[in-house]
Amino acid sequence: MAWQLFRLGRWSFAHRKAVAAIWVVLLTLLAVGAATLSGKTSDKFELSGIESTQAFDLIEERSPQAAPDGATARVVFEAPAGRSLTEPSYNSAVAAALRELSTENVQSVSDPFTGGTVSDDGRVGYASVTYSKTATELAGSDRSALENAAHTAEAAGLHVAVGGDAMSEVEMPLAEVIGIAVAVVVLAITFGSLVAAGMPLLTALIGVGIGMLAITTLTGFVELSSVTPALGTMLGLAVGIDYALFIMSRYQSEVRAGRSLEEAAGRAVGTAGSAVVFAGLTVIIALVGLAVCNIGFLTQMGLGGAFTVAIAVLISLTLLPAILGFAGDKVMKGKPRYLAKQTDGSEFRTHGRRWVEGISRRKWSALVAGIAVAAVAALPMASMQLALPDDSSKSAGSDARTAYDLISDNFGPGANGPLVVVVDTANAADPAGAVQTATDHLQTLAARAGSDIATVVPAVTGPAPQAQQAFAQQLDTVRFATLTVIPASGPSDQATKDLVAEIRTAVADLPAETGARALVTGQTAVGVDIADKLSEVFPVYLAVVVGLAIFLLIAVFRSVWVPIKAALGFLLSVGVSLGATVAVFQWGWLNQLVGVDTTGPVLFILPILLTGILFGLAMDYEVFLVSRMREAYVHGTPARRAVIDGFAHSARVVVAAAIIMIGVFAGFALTDDVILKTIGFALAIGVLADAFLVRMLIVPAFMLIVGERIWWMPTWLAPLVSALDIEGEKLSERLDHPDRHTGEDRVLATR
Repeated sequence: MAWQLFRLGRWSFAHRKAVAAIWVVLLTLLAVGAATLSGKTSDKFELSGIESTQAFDLIEERSPQAAPDGATARVVFEAPAGRSLTEPSYNSAVAAALRELSTENVQSVSDPFTGGTVSDDGRVGYASVTYSKTATELAGSDRSALENAAHTAEAAGLHVAVGGDAMSEVEMPLAEVIGIAVAVVVLAITFGSLVAAGMPLLTALIGVGIGMLAITTLTGFVELSSVTPALGTMLGLAVGIDYALFIMSRYQSEVRAGRSLEEAAGRAVGTAGSAVVFAGLTVIIALVGLAVCNIGFLTQMGLGGAFTVAIAVLISLTLLPAILGFAGDKVMKGKPRYLAKQTDGSEFRTHGRRWVEGISRRKWSALVAGIAVAAVAALPMASMQLALPDDSSKSAGSDARTAYDLISDNFGPGANGPLVVVVDTANAADPAGAVQTATDHLQTLAARAGSDIATVVPAVTGPAPQAQQAFAQQLDTVRFATLTVIPASGPSDQATKDLVAEIRTAVADLPAETGARALVTGQTAVGVDIADKLSEVFPVYLAVVVGLAIFLLIAVFRSVWVPIKAALGFLLSVGVSLGATVAVFQWGWLNQLVGVDTTGPVLFILPILLTGILFGLAMDYEVFLVSRMREAYVHGTPARRAVIDGFAHSARVVVAAAIIMIGVFAGFALTDDVILKTIGFALAIGVLADAFLVRMLIVPAFMLIVGERIWWMPTWLAPLVSALDIEGEKLSERLDHPDRHTGEDRVLATR
């Protein structure tokens, strides 16, 4: 592998114009495709085969116009203190505002006065707006209508707040700027040259551009989650810079060792590039492995992220050496501070060497202390609660949060997330009787002591017998009815999640009693069902991903203990990350630092998504760090000394790469979008823990304790695993002893 990559890097350096042209043409074609073929993304979390989505499917099948497929908005009106919305002037202002809401995408607008959504004191009321399109598909006129409606009511003296997903938009510019700014500073310090610092950044941006344009083009053919492009940008920028940084650092080392620029490029790609390939493969395996879960939006996120990582690897192996060819010796004009101070030719005394030598003197203490810190930091994970994000997690003072709080304060927390019981009467002998039986079961449950049900809204409302007759006619047509249950707790509260299970138990006997069946749905029910599905598939996912990665690392390092140690260290990193996320987002510790002013459950997809992404990134650092140790060992350095020498050479680059990646993820943690904020924060903490606690402390301490045995592999396994030569041992043999080779190898080696 090292030899083939050496040839690729050297060829790319020599044929830089052709390589650059290929990538520019690809970027241009994708830009045209994105501009002409792109479609809309979806901001909905859906999963087929679960009860809550089966209920939605039933409604859509039998009454398409009533299907809750589109965006929603809640327009909350508040009268001044001591006044009421029922006053003629305010009543007229609300009516005028409701008329402003009508657009071609609006399915329905509820009237607060006829819909029963006015508070007991008459001061607060809200109108629910449903759309035929998702939030990302809404036109500017739809959002303008919401704003105009608010202005109309405010002109009459009312306070208006708009909640729901209709006004939500994913914005990332600040996140990208923060990540790029951190990268520029770290790269400039690492390389001591702005020219050298700019190259990893340039290649990473090109890679992100290609990845995002490809994903954008794909939206014209497949509906993708709105988080997929953001996740791709996050990962592409982080790993793109890191991979190029690793190869650039090796390139400069080879040039300083006296190699020609072309040979240095080849050697850098042949050695560091081998580590990049396998680091990238572990990330790709972890992300593609999300498809094992068979959950559409997770598969999309995984495949989108894996694609951008693959592009980052290819660009690092080809475009980076080509750009190095264009730059010539300008890349070498600056020097890092640690090299500038070294003038007597003695062994470098870097901070990394001092650090690992200190660990070697106290290896048991370092190992125990590192594991203890990780274990304590992971303790909050034991109380982790998961839920779908809602407006309660939005920033205080925002329209969405104000609307949520007004509804919660005046109508109860559960009004923000009602549960819907869909009664399927297609097989019922007496459809109306079946609906009444289901209603009775719910009201019996509500009457129990300690019940979390605030209100049960029956399917039939209004005066009888007219309402009963109209309901019977409708029931004969669509063959289903909906009952609304207003919980006493908020949508993300544990009590509401427990209520979902209680309702399902209460209506479990309905088919035997009436021939009808009842399906429970709503935001909380969807979250509960998806969380249960994720818990079910998570062990399978972990086994597949970790198993494949361990096998890959066995092939890379020719060792059994190195991959196992890497996987166990990763578990510590995940524990720290999830523990910190619970402490900040659920417990509220230091939450103001990331712009969170409320507490609530953790994003429901975070554990499995974090596991997939962080596992790949953790293996990145493992490969970057341990490959230099392995390289020193196979070239004859004693095992414990190889750990120190390899650490001294690679620690600086690993630290720089980690800081850049933390900066990129931290930038996303400062966005307003709660999904990106949670993912960005968890990844930033995860990388911090993995790079500095696990790889910089626990890994060298463990390897120094184990010594020679760390490279052990059973004799029966060795023939089954190909020798990949990631350390470049065979490459060095071919290049340093060209007389031992013939044909094309000799020509390339002696060129």
